Amino acid sequence: MINPIDKVIYTGKTHTTGGRNGKSRSSDDRLAIDLSVPGSNGAGTNPEQLFAAGWSACFLGAIGKAAQAAKLALPADAAVDAEVDLGLAGEAYFLAARLNVSLPGVERKLARSLVDAAHQICPYSKASRGNIDVEINLV
Repeated sequence: MINPIDKVIYTGKTHTTGGRNGKSRSSDDRLAIDLSVPGSNGAGTNPEQLFAAGWSACFLGAIGKAAQAAKLALPADAAVDAEVDLGLAGEAYFLAARLNVSLPGVERKLARSLVDAAHQICPYSKASRGNIDVEINLV
């Protein structure tokens, strides 16, 4: 089921040419990147790295929202390391992901509850839920 948006907060706009060996630029020129095929010696990044960066940033923000709701302060060195796999099943391409969350000094049970809440809050988690294999690990 798709949930309709009541109010758009922000729209990210990019223009990409050349596909995986091309270039991408945002409409406000704050992002201008070269793209290259994963595993190649190309000068640019790839969609999987961009997805990992976006999701990890969003997920850490969602952990912050969950902590705020619980009246807790996150440690300054809280971090999310995202790994996004591009793989094949037969001839079809698929993604899989792991989010490795570090919340130093936060008791493990509390950290798990924050991570579980963040997975319900984060729009990237919502978009991927039921569509790709996702692991969320406390490290």
